[in-house]
Amino acid sequence: MTDSLIAPGQAELEKMAARFAPTPLDVDLAHLDPRDVEALRELIHAGHVLDRLFLEQLWSGNLEVEESLRRDAGVLGEARRQLFELYKGPWSDLDNHAAFLAEVPPRKPAGAAFYPEHLTRDEFERWAAALTPSEAELARGFYSVIRRNGNGGLTAVPYSAAYADHLAKAASHLREAARLVTGASLRAFLEARADAFLSNDYFASDLAWMDVTGPIEVTIGPYETYNDELFGYKAGFEAYICVTDQEASAQLDAFTRSLQLVEDNLPIPPCHRNPKLAASTPISVVNEVLAAGDACHGVKAAAFNLPNDERVILQKGSKKVMLRNVQHAKFDAILKPIAARVLTEDAQADLSFDWFFNHILAHETAHGIGPHEIQLNGRKTAVRAELKELYSALEEAKADVTGLFMLQFFFDRGILAAGPDAERQVYTTFLASSFRTMRFGAHEAHGRGMAVQFNFLLRQGGFVALPEGRFAVDLGRIRDGVRELTGRILTIEATGDYQAARELLDELGVIGPELRAALDRLEDIPVDIAPHFVTAERLAPRPRV
Repeated sequence: MTDSLIAPGQAELEKMAARFAPTPLDVDLAHLDPRDVEALRELIHAGHVLDRLFLEQLWSGNLEVEESLRRDAGVLGEARRQLFELYKGPWSDLDNHAAFLAEVPPRKPAGAAFYPEHLTRDEFERWAAALTPSEAELARGFYSVIRRNGNGGLTAVPYSAAYADHLAKAASHLREAARLVTGASLRAFLEARADAFLSNDYFASDLAWMDVTGPIEVTIGPYETYNDELFGYKAGFEAYICVTDQEASAQLDAFTRSLQLVEDNLPIPPCHRNPKLAASTPISVVNEVLAAGDACHGVKAAAFNLPNDERVILQKGSKKVMLRNVQHAKFDAILKPIAARVLTEDAQADLSFDWFFNHILAHETAHGIGPHEIQLNGRKTAVRAELKELYSALEEAKADVTGLFMLQFFFDRGILAAGPDAERQVYTTFLASSFRTMRFGAHEAHGRGMAVQFNFLLRQGGFVALPEGRFAVDLGRIRDGVRELTGRILTIEATGDYQAARELLDELGVIGPELRAALDRLEDIPVDIAPHFVTAERLAPRPRV
C-alpha cells in the first residue's frame, strides 16, 4: 500500500482480509464448577469494556470512524468494517500501518493516542527534564497519557482519570467475578486489579496475578507498549480470558527448575548475569476463551510473558502463559503451508508442533532471564528505559534466540527428554516459523526482531539458501551462530547501549531482496488467524454498539 488517501476497493480489501484465516475457538467448559462458568461470563463482559477502551488508546478518531462505518451499507462497507475490526483502527499493521480508509491520516501516528498530535520527541524530553522526579515518573510511566493543557503546554493524566468511565465499568465486572469464583488466588487478583483500575497503582495486583492458580487464567489490564512507537512507554489495555490446561501445565516444570542454571551459563560475562533470579517463574498452559483490546489487535499472540514492571520481575519473576489452542491454529493454518514452500521435501518431515510449542515456551521463559535492571555509570536504570523505542524489537529477538540457546543447553545437559531427531526438528521448525514471523513486517517488533536473527544466521551459515527459494539448516554451524547472537544481544541490553542496538537493527532488521523474493512466494498463505470466540459469544455475546 502507499501513502495515497485513495482508499482501496472491495477486491483489495478482501485480499487484505484473506491474510487472516477465520478460526473458531471453542473451549470445553464441562469440567468447570458452575460458579466459575458464571465468573467467566463477567470476565468476558470486562474484556468487552477494555476492547472499547483500546479503540480510544490507538487513535482519538477511532470512535468517529467506527460510527461512520456502521452507516456504510453494502459489501464494500462490510469489507471495510471487517478490516477495521481486525486492526482496531483504519491502518493495516501488515502494511507498515498504511491506511485502508480515506479521510484518515495516511499512517498510524507513532504515539497513537497516548500523546498530543504532532508532539515531537524533543518537546517531550525538554518538558520531562524540567519535572520533579515523581512527575517525571508519571510522565514516562506505563499508566498515563500526555495531553495539552490550556496554555498549550504538556501535562500527564493518569489512566484512572483519562479512562474513568470505562475502568469503573470494568472494575464492577471484576468485582462480581471475584464474588463468584471458587479459587481464592484468582479472587484476590480480581479484587486487587479492580482497585488498580481506580487507583492507577498496578504493583500490588501484578504481584497478586503472579500467584493465581486454578482452572481459570485471567490477564487483564494495561500491559504491552508496542503501540507507543514514539517512546515505547505507554501500555495498551487488553484481556485474555482463558481456561487452564492443567495436564499440559504440569509437564513444564523442567523449564522453571533450570532457569538459574541457564542464567549462570548465558554467553555473557558473569558480571552481567543475575546471580539470583526471582524464585517464582510460573508457566501456565491455557486455552483462550476471549482476547480483547490490544490482545486481539492485528497479529494475535501465541503466548505472552508478563508483567513488564521490573520491580515485580525482580521480586517474583514473570509468568509465562501459553495459548495452546491459538498455537495449534497457527501451526495448522499457517506454518504447515509455509513449510511446504520454504523447506525441502525431506526437511518438511521434521516440522513438529511439539517443538514449535516448546520454542514458544522457551521464548517466553527467556524474557525473564538476562539483564533487566542495570547499573550505568553508578546510576540504576532499566534496559527498557535505555533502549526506548528500540527495546521491543531487540527484546523479541533476544527472547527468540536465547530460547534456542536454552533448548540446546537442555539437550546438552540432558535436562529435556528428547529423541535423536530433536535438534534437527527444533531448528528446522524454527526456520519455517521465522518466515511466519517475518511476514508481520520489519516495522513490527516481532517481525523486525526475527529479521535480525534470520539475516545473522544466514550470513553465519546456520541457515543456507538453496535454489528455487528454499532454505535449509546446517546443524554444524547453527549452534555456534545461536550462541554468538545470544551473547551479542544480551551484551547490548546489559550495557544499555542504544547506539549498538540501533546499528544492529539497522543492519540486520531488514528484508533484503533474496528474503523478499521468498516472502513474496507466500503471499496467498494467511499471515495469521482471525479468531471467532465461539465459547465467549455463547456465554456473553459482544454488545452491539
